[in-house]
Amino acid sequence: MGNDGGSIPTRRELVKSAARTPTVSEMKSTALESLAHAWTHDPLTSEPLDMDNVVSDWRGRLYNYETILKNLMPGGDDDLDNHTPPTLVNTASGEWQELTFASTGIKSLRDVVKLKFKSYKPAGENEKAFWACPMTLKELGPAAKAVYLVPCGHVFSEVAIRAIHEDICPECSEKFKDKDVVPILPTEKSEVERLSKRIESLRESGLTHSLKKDKSQGKKKRKADAGVEGLGDGKERDEDSKNRKAGRSKSTKTDISARVSGINNAMTAALTAKVLEEQEERNKRRKLAAAR
Repeated sequence: MGNDGGSIPTRRELVKSAARTPTVSEMKSTALESLAHAWTHDPLTSEPLDMDNVVSDWRGRLYNYETILKNLMPGGDDDLDNHTPPTLVNTASGEWQELTFASTGIKSLRDVVKLKFKSYKPAGENEKAFWACPMTLKELGPAAKAVYLVPCGHVFSEVAIRAIHEDICPECSEKFKDKDVVPILPTEKSEVERLSKRIESLRESGLTHSLKKDKSQGKKKRKADAGVEGLGDGKERDEDSKNRKAGRSKSTKTDISARVSGINNAMTAALTAKVLEEQEERNKRRKLAAAR
């Protein structure tokens, strides 16, 4: 503290040191650590990813299939939030955001694609198996860009897919479009923007990330149609009621005319008709009063 040749840092010096901008190497190191964690852990539960049962959303994020199922069950999301704190994820813009199941936008299994990784084990007893591109046998992970195809879900290195110049999956021969090549855990802003435009286009067409029809839109349409039909039924009921009243009125007048048709005196016939109408109105009022 004193007489040791040192100095005590002031508050200004501490704040200035803490708020310094990280270097490029530090930023790259942090991003690589974040990417490596995202490749091996579920972002919602922080549990290790089971690569035999992993799914991806339209953003290219990886989740355990079991996690998505639990959250889609009634009360599943609430149960998860009560036990697991929100996870911080690094976006393409470099910002950290809290990730909850609600923020993923996953509303059904149609919003995710089950991925199909290929395991490769090099020769040698001490060699460990790893997930590799089936075409290049290059290890897939944070050190190499990987993509998967929608809807089949087969995973390849980006280099291999760009090199084949075909629209057929090399593993299952299912056709795919260039826009349906989804990068896994994209880090570039341009890639994220492309995926955003893709999902917007699919939703406008009534499709989900997996290219299956969005059932939620069908339910909304049916509800809207039911509302319109209900409105139409209401109008029809009103018209039917008016028609019935008009029919009863017409029937009453016809009956009265028939009853006075035998009276030769016009004045007497008119007076009789008036009295009968008044009597009919009194009878209607009595019936209404008795019904109440």
